[in-house]
Amino acid sequence: MKLRIGTGVDVHDLQTGEDLVLGGVKIPSDIGIAGHSDGDLILHALVDSILGALAIGDIGQFFPSDDDKWKNANSKIFLDFALGKMKSYGFSINNIDITVVVQNIRINPHAAIIRKSISKLCNIDLSQVSLKATTTDKLGFLGRGEGIASFITILLSDNYDSN
Repeated sequence: MKLRIGTGVDVHDLQTGEDLVLGGVKIPSDIGIAGHSDGDLILHALVDSILGALAIGDIGQFFPSDDDKWKNANSKIFLDFALGKMKSYGFSINNIDITVVVQNIRINPHAAIIRKSISKLCNIDLSQVSLKATTTDKLGFLGRGEGIASFITILLSDNYDSN
């Protein structure tokens, strides 16, 4: 069995009047994520973790933020692309570990629906998706409530069956 580990990181500004989309779920909030696409930093970091595990680059190489084609795009498009690449390389997701860092937005009340969305989008069992949230205890731009970050680790395994 071959295993591949990938990590993904994404950071965005928070702004009043923007939508807050996390893991494919629109979260009710007065502030949201400023981004070129829909700003879904969980899906962006997930895409990078998959592409990194496959050693084929990062989200910006395939979906550059200076290309108007991707302006306001649904990040599920990017995830579908990465999942397609993963399958073409003969891998599947073993598990996903997600950490969101944000000071002034409560993630835990929405964690179950975000996990369920990721599970559905990736066609994996809910038990394979972990989601945690933390703050920076008011340190730095994240702690001042100016931004939000997502860190993801993914484990891929090949589809080899020795039986």
